[in-house]
Amino acid sequence: MSSAVQGQLPLEGMPRRLYSCTPSRLNTWLDCRRRYRFTYLDRPAPSKGPAWAHNSVGASVHNALAGWWREPYERRTPLTAAILVTNGWITEGFRDAEQSGRWLARARDLVSGYVATLDPSDDPVGVERTVATRTKVIAVSGRIDRLDRRGDELVVVDYKTGRRPLTQDDARSSLALAVYAVAASTMMRTPCRAVELHHLPTGEIVEWRHTDESLARHLGRAEELATEAAAADERYREVIAAPPPTGAAREGGGPATVPAEIDELFAPNPGPICSWCDFRRHCPEGRAAGPERRPWDGLAE
Repeated sequence: MSSAVQGQLPLEGMPRRLYSCTPSRLNTWLDCRRRYRFTYLDRPAPSKGPAWAHNSVGASVHNALAGWWREPYERRTPLTAAILVTNGWITEGFRDAEQSGRWLARARDLVSGYVATLDPSDDPVGVERTVATRTKVIAVSGRIDRLDRRGDELVVVDYKTGRRPLTQDDARSSLALAVYAVAASTMMRTPCRAVELHHLPTGEIVEWRHTDESLARHLGRAEELATEAAAADERYREVIAAPPPTGAAREGGGPATVPAEIDELFAPNPGPICSWCDFRRHCPEGRAAGPERRPWDGLAE
């Protein structure tokens, strides 16, 4: 046996490096591999389109709810919630100041109405809490909107502000919520099987209670996606190993030219969601799949 081959033997026995990810990264791989490449691999990353107003509403509401729980108990009132929304209001993406003002008023009502249903003395285990877990394949982490303790168990709470009413299937099928439940249970050494979606526009709470088997299925699915993505990442690095020459970058960033193999490996998945993609301008298939949306079109006007 040659010394070169002998030198390779220890590497063959080494464990494969864990794929470090978030549920969002895995879902992006599942939804559209080209968007995954634009988001996580191309450097410099392609430029994004303008900010979306509905994302500004969502972020403003989430930030206010997180801030509300950080207030002293005596200040956890609907009025404080409304003030937090006002002080942290994000104005990006709206058509004009008038539209932004109307949605600020709506958001204040949403948040103050929601917190009026809460017990301010019932402190959550965590707010905007980062949790993480690992398997033999992945090291996955993410941030939970709220983690409650109900009796001897933990409950993952996720706030939703979109226009679409939610169903129990949304909670049941969510890879992110299942992974958060597993991670929270691992970190806190406390059972966590229940996940909840709190839809502020309707006041509806949609719950799903996982079993150990259903959580294991979600985690297995996460590992499958991670294995696919990790192999694609590795091939991307092999093919596009060096940065492009100065001045050769594509307009908006990313490699100057994309080899056919990479374009095929990270093929787009054209559909209605392309109208809302931040990278639409860089994707001919996406532009052909649906009409261009204005930054405020996601609002339920």
